[in-house]
Amino acid sequence: MPGMRHRLLARAGTVLGAAGIVAALTVAVPAAVAEEDFYTPPSPLPAGANGDVLKSQQATYNNAKATRIMYLSRSAKNKPIPVTGSVIVPNAPWTGPGDRPIVAYAPFTAGLGDQCAPSKGLTGQGSGDPAGGFQGSYVDALLAKGFAVAQTDYEGLGTPGEHTYVMRLSEAHTVLDALRAATRLPGTGLAKKAPLGIAGYSEGGGAAASAAELASSYAPELNIKGATPGAAPADKAVLAKSLDGGLYVAFLGYALVGIDTAYPESKILTDLANDKGKEFFEAARSTCTGDAVSKYMFTRTSSLTKDGRPVSAYLGQAPFDKIVAENRIGQAKPSMPVLVEHSIFDDVIPYDTGKQMAKDWCAKGANTEFRTLLGTPLVGGHATAMPDAVRDSAAWLDDRFRGKQTTGNCGKF
Repeated sequence: MPGMRHRLLARAGTVLGAAGIVAALTVAVPAAVAEEDFYTPPSPLPAGANGDVLKSQQATYNNAKATRIMYLSRSAKNKPIPVTGSVIVPNAPWTGPGDRPIVAYAPFTAGLGDQCAPSKGLTGQGSGDPAGGFQGSYVDALLAKGFAVAQTDYEGLGTPGEHTYVMRLSEAHTVLDALRAATRLPGTGLAKKAPLGIAGYSEGGGAAASAAELASSYAPELNIKGATPGAAPADKAVLAKSLDGGLYVAFLGYALVGIDTAYPESKILTDLANDKGKEFFEAARSTCTGDAVSKYMFTRTSSLTKDGRPVSAYLGQAPFDKIVAENRIGQAKPSMPVLVEHSIFDDVIPYDTGKQMAKDWCAKGANTEFRTLLGTPLVGGHATAMPDAVRDSAAWLDDRFRGKQTTGNCGKF
């Protein structure tokens, strides 16, 4: 087993590195404002509108102007929360029609520890986790098209509290409010009515998809031209079975922490977890992606519960049945065109999960295009398909911002 673990870790490191290296960003921080102070929200939290900027911190990012931000958003329970992120504007001019577009980038799984916050990794102050390369490669592809990027850290990453990992409402709110914050941040040159887009992969694909289908009710004033969710974890019930005991079981552990945080009535730690389970969840709360994958691979969730049942066995009973239902993506019609992509060799999130989400949107009359990605078979399909998703997302959004129409391919997949 140790030999297998080392081989898998080496393979995972190669795969993660292939997605790109995080761009170096040097933060110009006033001497009186240390990094940890920036991520500490004001207390009490000021009143304001969703997307209002609470504080900002200037930085530079290669050939771009970057600003860390803290802004107001809403939790899964619709309570006001502080959220951090970044707004990055390329120095090169936008060559398309109208105002420079802004794309909300919903990050790939970074982890649960505050040191894993994507805005820290993008600013060269993060954990050094290899998964950070995914964030940089996606941001760079969007900037290369001339788009500004509004990146969210989500609820509880960097800021106090736990990260509500893959929780639909919270992640949708933080993605949409990052766009609002970008249009309100002074000194960027971005227009308040700029054309907008949404992009993300894996956890970010789920957040992007959630934002796409909730935009019309939560942020109807936003001028969103398109969304590109890739490898979206749309159905948590499927993932509870597919991840259990596998290489990426840590992501299932992350999801349980997310549920426990967003829905404390679930009482996962107090009522369901045994001592080993409590230790697992407590330790997972401080990890970033690479560390969590290496520590917890092949863990069976039946070894973490008091009655020896796997997590999937609980999902049909209260309160988990309602929680799973509320977090299923595909329930509402996106008001903008969407490009959904998923690797047929995905070893983390089953291919049929993303395909079914696209079909659900088609059934509601959404302008939906679904594309099958490849990636490598067996181990690594999820990660190795991402470069193609990044390229396709940037190109597809560029077409939308340049006024090219799309009719999707519903009924053909």
